[in-house]
Amino acid sequence: MKSVSHTHRFETAAPIDEVFPLFSPEGEKHWVPGWDYENVMGTTDLCEDYVFKTTSHNHGAADAVWIVKRHEPDDGLVEFIKVEPEQKVGIVKVCCTALAPQRTQVEVTYTYTALSPAGERFVAGFDRAAYTAFIGEWEMLLSSYFECRRQ
Repeated sequence: MKSVSHTHRFETAAPIDEVFPLFSPEGEKHWVPGWDYENVMGTTDLCEDYVFKTTSHNHGAADAVWIVKRHEPDDGLVEFIKVEPEQKVGIVKVCCTALAPQRTQVEVTYTYTALSPAGERFVAGFDRAAYTAFIGEWEMLLSSYFECRRQ
């Protein structure tokens, strides 16, 4: 298997204007334990073609180069290309939709394409159950983040 794609939706009890900015290199520092990145652009203002790097982040990742493919904050949409040389390429799409003033739906799609036998092994093991558990952790972390902010 060379490619796999999964989508999952969840809701969080916070307004979209507080949720959407959290899906950026700087924003993830607030709610993802251990998240950090290398800023190669010299700015934290996210835009299309913005490039940053991570080391050993998630999904068995080696060093990765991330490129913002789409950034449409007015529509609550951001899409990243994640390149892990010699392993796999991922496309990560996050779409936030306001359901109510204090309620946001978050839809996350991960698509991975293998570049090597190691990437093929990853793709073969990245099934629906693994993805649902991974995104379930996002839901829990975001919920905890907003709960702490309300206190």
